Amino acid sequence: MISAIYHKMLNFVNKLFGSSSQRMLKKYSSTVDKINSLENTISKLSDQDLRDKTSYFKNLLSKGKSPDDILPETFAVVREASKRTLKLRHFDVQLIGGIVLHNGKIAEMKTGEGKTLVATLAAYLNYLDGKAVHIVTVNDYLAKRDSEWMGNIYKYLGLSVGCVNSQTSHERRSQEYDCDIVYATNNEIGFDYLRDNLQNNYESMCFKKDAFAIIDEVDSILIDEARTPLVISGQSNTSVEIYPKINSIVKLFKDTDYELNEENKNVLLSNNGMEFAEKLLLENGLIQGGTLQDLDNMSLNHNLIQALRAQKLFLKDKDYIIKDKTIIIIDELSGRPMEGRRYGDGLHQAIEAKEGLVIQQENQTIASITYQNFFRTYKKLSGMTGTALTEAVEFEGIYNLNVIEIPPNLKVNRFDKDDQIYMTKKEKYEAVLKLVKESQSKKQPVLIGTISVENSEIISKLLTKNNINHNVLNAKFHEKEAEIIQQAGIPGNVTISTNMAGRGTDIKLGNDNDKLKNEAITAGGLLVIGTERHESRRIDNQLRGRSGRQGDIGESIFFLSLDDDLMRMVGSQTLENVLSKIGVKDGEVITHSFITRALERTQQKVEARNYDMRKQILKFDDILNDQRKIIYQNRRDIL
Repeated sequence: MISAIYHKMLNFVNKLFGSSSQRMLKKYSSTVDKINSLENTISKLSDQDLRDKTSYFKNLLSKGKSPDDILPETFAVVREASKRTLKLRHFDVQLIGGIVLHNGKIAEMKTGEGKTLVATLAAYLNYLDGKAVHIVTVNDYLAKRDSEWMGNIYKYLGLSVGCVNSQTSHERRSQEYDCDIVYATNNEIGFDYLRDNLQNNYESMCFKKDAFAIIDEVDSILIDEARTPLVISGQSNTSVEIYPKINSIVKLFKDTDYELNEENKNVLLSNNGMEFAEKLLLENGLIQGGTLQDLDNMSLNHNLIQALRAQKLFLKDKDYIIKDKTIIIIDELSGRPMEGRRYGDGLHQAIEAKEGLVIQQENQTIASITYQNFFRTYKKLSGMTGTALTEAVEFEGIYNLNVIEIPPNLKVNRFDKDDQIYMTKKEKYEAVLKLVKESQSKKQPVLIGTISVENSEIISKLLTKNNINHNVLNAKFHEKEAEIIQQAGIPGNVTISTNMAGRGTDIKLGNDNDKLKNEAITAGGLLVIGTERHESRRIDNQLRGRSGRQGDIGESIFFLSLDDDLMRMVGSQTLENVLSKIGVKDGEVITHSFITRALERTQQKVEARNYDMRKQILKFDDILNDQRKIIYQNRRDIL
């Protein structure tokens, strides 16, 4: 029922925001005309005269001009600075994107439209207006790349540029935030806000004045990441001796002793399981009597559930990896390692016990905030992404952000093929291998997308066995990300990646070599092969969007099997029975429309469930938020 209501609301909002976007685009076009009319005059300025425009604009604002009054000329100046430093000229649609950001809205722009360059326009104008400017990215690689790359424009115009990621020392952070333009990851900037309110010295704080935030991949940060609150913890005095003992007990459980809910990652003990657990706990001297429902034994009941979740639902190389004898969580949406993050409520300790690692003490919360309430602390907020319109309801309702859909500079020439569905994963992988071989024969670059480290390694072994050279980008090899992405568009290259290559990565055909680019185009452009559907349609679309950038030709196709995780949610056993009855044989590709519709309905159902989860998390955090704001402000005033 929730899914149906959510879907109807989504269709209505898409129509509403679609027509709203058209009206706004007409309005913005007249401003673009003004910017373009200044281009010839601005281009004749000397380097020094162009740099002097920064102090000139500040003077105009101090005399009563508004940022909107000077927008056309400031945008023309940034465009000229970009031409001189990066040899990149903002297209008209990028100018529109800059206006949208300045107006505190979300710019939906397709992959390859140059969102990174778009941000420089609004960032410069809002710096002139006296605001701190934070450009928020989804990972360390993008924060570093963009601060260095776009930093050339800002520095040319006399601005300072900072970068904050996981490699930035705590001693340097306040200095980085004191820069005029700051590039930072969403995790680090959120934690720095919490750390600010644990500081005893005002000068050491990172947030010293009102700020304007431009969030890159805004749907990932404000929607997907919103399910996980930011938490700063300290060690508690709880003993860790119980975890190995509980781990030994749950290993003895039979499938009939519990019921798994894969969708919510929850476990429920059956009556038999409860009795069996009580018997084992009594034998091991962990309880003195009674049942697991007794008040004195409730903590053991909780530990048993967490141990079962660790054993059955949290899988190595899917949910986490082991690096240097440490459990590192993998972000399920980005595929990236989340170093330093730990599961709460004893789950992390249960996983450490399962893997035979040294068990760290459970932490207690010192400070926390949701992403929703953190980003709502900004005086002005905006964002950009290739996939925002489907979440327009949430952006408007929670963040008061409207979505403006901006047309591409050039027509998208990517051919998105129908899904190919097989009965088993083995058949699916054989089909993937066959297509890769065909693409290799004509030197077409190939990007194979997987949803886990484990699946990326399975495909890697398959390609190695068939003597196909390839690169692998996953949480284990994230240090090589820049190098692997640079090579991904070269003719004949095959790249396997988890969701890491699905966002913020610009795969250029031929890697800026005209000869190699022409070879790649002749071969059909970048071929994107998805090996499984994600719970979120946006992540599937982000993967497709790696191909066909800036009018390039390309292809995309998804290979699925009834063994896939999402298929199990659809009801793969029922589907298998139906397909057998209509005569589908082993190895035969399935393209029945009812399966595609069932997948779409399941994705919508999961998206609706996740939306409800985010609303609940925000509801609880809102109760604390009023108190948090008062305490944090009083603390800041005292310092």
